[in-house]
Amino acid sequence: MELDFMRIVPSIPFILKGIQVTLQIVALAAILGFILGVFLALFKVSKVKPLMWLADFYTSIFRGTPLVLQLMIIFYGSPQLIGYQIDGYTAAVLSFGLNSAAYISEIIRAGIQAVDKGQMEAATALGIPYKKTMKDLIIPQAMKNILPALMNEFITLTKESAIVTVIGVTDIMRRTYIVGSDLYSFFEPMLFAGLIYYVLVMILTFAGKAVERKLSAHD
Repeated sequence: MELDFMRIVPSIPFILKGIQVTLQIVALAAILGFILGVFLALFKVSKVKPLMWLADFYTSIFRGTPLVLQLMIIFYGSPQLIGYQIDGYTAAVLSFGLNSAAYISEIIRAGIQAVDKGQMEAATALGIPYKKTMKDLIIPQAMKNILPALMNEFITLTKESAIVTVIGVTDIMRRTYIVGSDLYSFFEPMLFAGLIYYVLVMILTFAGKAVERKLSAHD
């Protein structure tokens, strides 16, 4: 097997531009997923049955179907659903954000339930409102406990973002495919794309560990 990485050198800047697109989609989807995930998690730990059922139903739908299917339904189904075609970038952010919210809600729910129940009981006994107890006491502690799991979800989101190539978004993978088509050789460009994703994941991993150490230092 002969490999000639020099052939892709002129195309490297073109492929690297996809990093910005990938990171923008991942960052916006993570923000959307986190905000929605917090509300879903609060629904799941509430005592209001309809809210619990709604949150569980949402989670079962987005965890029970492939992400690529959700992406394609939002992108190709938007003309029938809302009357106009959503662009690929927006469809990617929406699908990843909605999907990530299902997983993040489970992570946050587990984190909330891991906090000592005595604290909630003590806050109730002191007459502190439920919303204030959750916002100022329970959720901050839960967030510290679930940070590693949230970073794993963020890393997973980064890797899975490569599927946006199926709707034509010019991320890293799409640009790699274009270069491979021009060169009539996909192996070297794909290996280079793999290297980019690996470096991104390593950077996120080290960043997550740094944040964990910083939070631990304040304990």
